[in-house]
Amino acid sequence: MKLITLTIAGQPYQVQEGITVAAALSLSGQDHCRISVSQQPRAPFCGMGVCQECRVFINGVQQLACQTLCQPEMSIERNGEK
Repeated sequence: MKLITLTIAGQPYQVQEGITVAAALSLSGQDHCRISVSQQPRAPFCGMGVCQECRVFINGVQQLACQTLCQPEMSIERNGEK
């Protein structure tokens, strides 16, 4: 099991190589991906990219957390909290 380091909301975390960003968010204890227009936290729902609830900024580009594998030195910021 190889660990990689990435940043979630400015905090460094080590996660297992090969997991999705959505899984890394959950393992970090910060399982929501974005804040809705009504200021409610939203978490991944479908896990296959259809619902769009897991949108996050990864290295400054908006992507789906459930469809993106973690990479070393990746920087993850939530929508609405950027």
